Amino acid sequence: MYIFVNALKNIGRNKGRNILMGIIILITITVSIVSLCINNTTNSIIDDYKSRFGSEVTIAPDMTKVMSMSDILSRKGTKIKQTTPQQYLDFAKSQYLKEAVITASAGVAGDGIKAVDEDENSNVMGGVIISSIGSTKDKEYATPTMSLVGNQWDEFEKGYRKLADGGEMPQKDNECIISKELADLNNLKVGDKIKLKSSIISIENSEQKIKNINVELTITGIFFDTTEEYPTQIKIPSLNRRNEILTTLDTLTKNFNNLIKVNAKYYLKHPSMLKDFEAELRAQGLDEFYLVSTDEAGYQKVVGPVEGLKKISLTFMIIVLIFGAVTLMILSSIAVRERKYEIGVLRAMGMKKKKVALGFWFEMLIITAFCLIIGVLIGSVAAQPVSDALLSDQIENAKMAAQQGGVLRGILLGGTVEKELAPLEQVDVSVGIDTIIEIVVIALFLASIASVVAIAKITNYEPIKILMERD
Repeated sequence: MYIFVNALKNIGRNKGRNILMGIIILITITVSIVSLCINNTTNSIIDDYKSRFGSEVTIAPDMTKVMSMSDILSRKGTKIKQTTPQQYLDFAKSQYLKEAVITASAGVAGDGIKAVDEDENSNVMGGVIISSIGSTKDKEYATPTMSLVGNQWDEFEKGYRKLADGGEMPQKDNECIISKELADLNNLKVGDKIKLKSSIISIENSEQKIKNINVELTITGIFFDTTEEYPTQIKIPSLNRRNEILTTLDTLTKNFNNLIKVNAKYYLKHPSMLKDFEAELRAQGLDEFYLVSTDEAGYQKVVGPVEGLKKISLTFMIIVLIFGAVTLMILSSIAVRERKYEIGVLRAMGMKKKKVALGFWFEMLIITAFCLIIGVLIGSVAAQPVSDALLSDQIENAKMAAQQGGVLRGILLGGTVEKELAPLEQVDVSVGIDTIIEIVVIALFLASIASVVAIAKITNYEPIKILMERD
């Protein structure tokens, strides 16, 4: 207890030197807490986005290989082996996947029901198809006027579509839900059955054959739709979103397996499994002209500025820590030299070296604890504006890089073009328990490293020699 009380008194006796050391410790702690706040916050953001972007796998043609004329010539006109719908479904069974989101669609025609805008459309496309393929006996080609879509419920989650009261989502095979516009046009209600058909064209003995596939679905619900009616400039019934009949994936695969268009998204258990997953797909017949990749461009676009912010904050913290530690060691060395006589008197009175060293360490701990409290308060307030200022510079750099070659994800597996990803423009920085623990460790490190020099010198001093050398 005496050592601690004496350490408190010594701090008051040596105000000038201790204030200078306190300023160095305060600056170091303040900068460290700002950097740690930014670093810990950006780490959580980066981990979250890395999990999402790094784990989502896309399978698309490798345009570098496709457009290589020399490669095309060397293959003597060999075409790309198209991935079948069944293969996409088989890929989803991989042990490396955490999740697979599979949606599918098929063009169908109504048997006894009309599509929205069907009367306003001249069916020129259908006429061209029929005239070009002809017909076989009494089996005519069924020109698609509607889309049968399986497992596509994201618009309901986003609020663009809503199921009307009294309806239910399809649960069993051959159940479906339809838009209110399509239901009103054909006077359909929940519980009614609708017949749909689609055609397969094949060539047998140099003769075209048309096979019609027929399916009967039960309406389990009617939904309101606020999505854009025509996503493209081409306005034909089959592209009208009011003509989408939503059903289960099994209903599509069992009835229209050879006609469906699959859109698949695969999510790995961990980004490091990408190579193993690709090897498995190749073994299952995926053509070499297909590229298996993650959305690295999208990840860099969104998280690149945040990673830059993290690197800057860490680099600055390391520099300040080194500078602060070296400065404290020098000041501590000077302080011990100035207090040599005091050490000699204490040792001559019988105080052991360990207790003298402990007294110096207590002094540094008390100064550091005081600076720690003030530094946490200042750092907590300064962290957010410092983060905003640094991040704005990183965003500008990212935008300049994006202008040279914009980041836009292409059409993948029959999907739609997604909007350009915007970089994160703000990081909400806060002081968490992990930051508090880390800054306490840093503070103890600064106090200890400054005391090491004093302790090393104290152990080399002999009390009689110190007193004899005093003028």
